[in-house]
Amino acid sequence: MSDSSRDTAQGAGWGSAEPGAYKQLMPDHVEKVSWLDPRTLWAARNGVLASWFGDPTGRTRSRWVARREAAGAPADKVIRRAVPDVFSFMVVGDTGEGDDPQYAVVPGFLKASQDTDFAVVTSDVIYPVGTADDYHDKFFRPYQDYPAPIYAIPGNHDWYEDLGAFMRVFCADTPPLDPEPRPRPLTPAWWRALLWHRPAPTDEQRLAAARELRAKPGQRAEQPGPYWAIDAGPVRIVGIDTGLLGTIDAEQGSWLRAVSRGPKPKILVTGSPLYVDGEHHPCAIEGGGTVDDIVRDPEHHYVAAIGGDIHNYQRYPVDVDGRTIQYVVSGGGGAFMHATHTIPRVSVGGVTERDFRCYPLRGDSLAFYGRLYGRRLRLPRFFGLTESEATAVVAERLGIEPGRAPGPDARVTRRTRLVASLLGTGGRPDRTSRFRLPVRKAYTSLFSPGSATYSPPFFKCFLRLDVAPEEVRLRCFAATGNRAQEIDPPVEDEVVIPLK
Repeated sequence: MSDSSRDTAQGAGWGSAEPGAYKQLMPDHVEKVSWLDPRTLWAARNGVLASWFGDPTGRTRSRWVARREAAGAPADKVIRRAVPDVFSFMVVGDTGEGDDPQYAVVPGFLKASQDTDFAVVTSDVIYPVGTADDYHDKFFRPYQDYPAPIYAIPGNHDWYEDLGAFMRVFCADTPPLDPEPRPRPLTPAWWRALLWHRPAPTDEQRLAAARELRAKPGQRAEQPGPYWAIDAGPVRIVGIDTGLLGTIDAEQGSWLRAVSRGPKPKILVTGSPLYVDGEHHPCAIEGGGTVDDIVRDPEHHYVAAIGGDIHNYQRYPVDVDGRTIQYVVSGGGGAFMHATHTIPRVSVGGVTERDFRCYPLRGDSLAFYGRLYGRRLRLPRFFGLTESEATAVVAERLGIEPGRAPGPDARVTRRTRLVASLLGTGGRPDRTSRFRLPVRKAYTSLFSPGSATYSPPFFKCFLRLDVAPEEVRLRCFAATGNRAQEIDPPVEDEVVIPLK
């Protein structure tokens, strides 16, 4: 087994490494997504409009679900897969930027996914706005050699064109919804409708050609809607759609309560993680209650909750009345990397740093962003930290044992401390000053969304879950874009989850 980032800096992808073969899978021309481009931000405006003028997602989702049921989809929205009691499936999240970071995941994903029965995309299948024309290079092409079905739950970006393309690709080519009546003038709904981003016309020939890339009988998957459950062997996998703003409507909440009943062990898959960045986000349900209330109910027998949206890996083993539920973030499947060095020392839900896991390691994250902004601001000597320097200063700031020991040349200096502060490095809760907290919030909200990069290491990841009657083995694999990690994807985290 190859070294992981917890073993060596080379295992993390640093140093002079042979580039991977992933570029051979990419199209000749790649239009890179820039989240600092005003045109991209304008196209992706629907989330902001929903927060200002009211969120129409629940009503639109209900219309999509009614359309699928009228076409014969099962009312309980359960997909029943005939698999043995011992089987495996993949989880990959936030995939669809269509550039180097997405394609860098593919060789290792195909290697680690051998003999799996299906895969699940946890969020944001297509960036920036989920348009149908982007599915060719951002979904069908990269995963054309994965031989099994792929199911998906939409992320907020898939909703930026009202989910039309997602429903066509994953839900039996569901036709577009009829236009809704115009709202009364000058009401919030009227302003929202006036400014709303509408779907562009679909290039039908391009979509048909895209579908041919995954047209083998064993690759076909058909979902009952944007939320669903899969009964497979000894477990039920429940996928929920958290729409534009990370909440679910009353109709979906009622379904979730119903589908969660019973003794069968369950795994939740959601577009919005319930524990992330050292915080608890229980996910409100319209009309009352939260998704996490349902997950924690002992009569529902949830053993894990896996969420996308945040582009890295995190795991929180939370004790709930004497049993452990694994709360996982898995959104590192292809989009730009969200920093982990901004995560403060963890103390949430009874989980401390000793139990918390993340990838990339915080020191690698800080070194990655230091080099990135050193190039962007043309100050490489100032911002550039070695991985050892970054590891050492993060350990000092958080008061923790680093996941990988820093090298003998690591020194914490005035410069490294200043760079760590400027780049939003988290700290200990008992030492957070009035200066540090606003800097961290400003960094994560303003600087991080444009932080794509196009040379290894990328610090991408995906999951493989091996299910047996007694337990589920969850492993997080790394993808750096280097050849060594393509040939033998390193395991960055592993946990065995009891089912009984």
